[in-house]
Amino acid sequence: MYPGQHSINNTDKPAFIMASTGEAVTYGELQQRSNQLAHLLRGQGLKRLDHFSVFMENNNRFIETCSAGERTGLYYTCINSFLTADEVAYIVNNSESQVMITSASRLAVAHEALLQCPRVKLCLVVDGGHSLPADGATVYRDYAQAVAGFPVTAISDEALGIAMLYSSGTTGRPKGVLRPLEDQPPGSMLPLYAFLHKLWRCEESMVYLSPAPLYHSAPLANVSMVIRSGGTAVIMEHFDAEQYLALVSRYRITHSQLVPTMFSRMLKLPDAQRKQYDLSSLQIAIHAAAPCPAKVKEQMIEWWGPIIHEYYGATEGLGFAACDTPEWQAHRGTVGRVIFGQVHVLDEQMQPVPKGQSGEIWFTSGSAFEYFNDPARTAATRSADGSMSTVGDMGYVDDDGFLYLTDRSTFMIISGGVNIYPQECENLLVTHPKVADAAVFGIPNEDFGEEVKAVIEPLPGVAPSPELAQELLAFCNQHLAHMKCPRSIDFTDKLPRLPTGKLYKRVLRDAYWEGHKTRIV
Repeated sequence: MYPGQHSINNTDKPAFIMASTGEAVTYGELQQRSNQLAHLLRGQGLKRLDHFSVFMENNNRFIETCSAGERTGLYYTCINSFLTADEVAYIVNNSESQVMITSASRLAVAHEALLQCPRVKLCLVVDGGHSLPADGATVYRDYAQAVAGFPVTAISDEALGIAMLYSSGTTGRPKGVLRPLEDQPPGSMLPLYAFLHKLWRCEESMVYLSPAPLYHSAPLANVSMVIRSGGTAVIMEHFDAEQYLALVSRYRITHSQLVPTMFSRMLKLPDAQRKQYDLSSLQIAIHAAAPCPAKVKEQMIEWWGPIIHEYYGATEGLGFAACDTPEWQAHRGTVGRVIFGQVHVLDEQMQPVPKGQSGEIWFTSGSAFEYFNDPARTAATRSADGSMSTVGDMGYVDDDGFLYLTDRSTFMIISGGVNIYPQECENLLVTHPKVADAAVFGIPNEDFGEEVKAVIEPLPGVAPSPELAQELLAFCNQHLAHMKCPRSIDFTDKLPRLPTGKLYKRVLRDAYWEGHKTRIV
């Protein structure tokens, strides 16, 4: 988020535009605003390598808060704006944040959380107005008023700062991913981001559409690279399928990153809506964060052309795989060839598995990291000799060196001694014309230990019914081996999926295991 020389050479060029209002913030304005916040943070006593938190929805102040962190040598933690007060408090305390920046719409949750966070002495509230809390150890101030009195020039001791983001917590307590940070100028880039900057062909002329929450690592990194390149980012406050297409047409968007659920939503728009927008400006559309069903991707390529790129990586930055459209078409279902870090696919005894056979994915790490203040969980990701790391993903490598994902090891179903990875069934179910979203996981079975369960979110206007369940079961059995198919189907109004594309499957699964002390029946 450091605009650097672009704020001098392109003072009046929009650094970013808010999608719903059209408000544009120029490079000159971004530079001045982030400098003011940098002075305030120094005034609060925050020195290089200290921490602060950002807890708010996408808004017109979000980017400058990150930019201030990147010019002060601080770690800034962007927190999922949908979390509960207790979840927010855990991250604020665990990250050792000394200041929080929130918004009026998230203030009630932030206040409840900060009552549990004695280290935080100041909370800045975007659009805070006059109804700020006055109880507890934290002082609350309206953001704009608080920064207004500080200089718009740079602080005297600028240094590179970076985000310390937390894992989404879909399989347990979230963990802060800390990267080593040397004392270097804020215009510098860590090797991982320099690599991505080149891979996605970031340039000054780019116009990037960001449809996802900025608290998530991928959208945050992409917008940061746009700003550092001198391009313009269009920030959606929330994703809407037709609005996305309209914004591409209106702003002549050249680059964007999405998640597969966004593809699905757009593909299910009526043809008349899809065809009325000019998408010819798009040069690169990237997707990641969750597996993309092959059929969905094929339909997107048919619609948008060979501009769709895919990558696989984790917030931890262990390694990175990527492929463009022709590579994917030649290796249908791949997430790409590993081009950052070295990949190893190992069995439970840490021995290499044959090409084409699934195992746990380990990397000789491409980027150093640790989980903040959690040496035990850091050690759990490392091999015995410390040379490799994993986040628990399962997959295989083909003869050409392309990587394929099968699932997370934590979601593997063991039924009658057979290992079943539910991702394949989920990918199939979301292609059904009556299904908006799907989750597949294991539930207790007295004979087999576990059996396969699907929970379905029907499309709007489609009523759940036993007949629909039978139709979906037959659909699965038509396309998948019997053991991979659900034994039964339940329905829900809305699956607990983050806007980033990740599914809180643990929440669904745990409800079915209530009363069982272990996962072994």
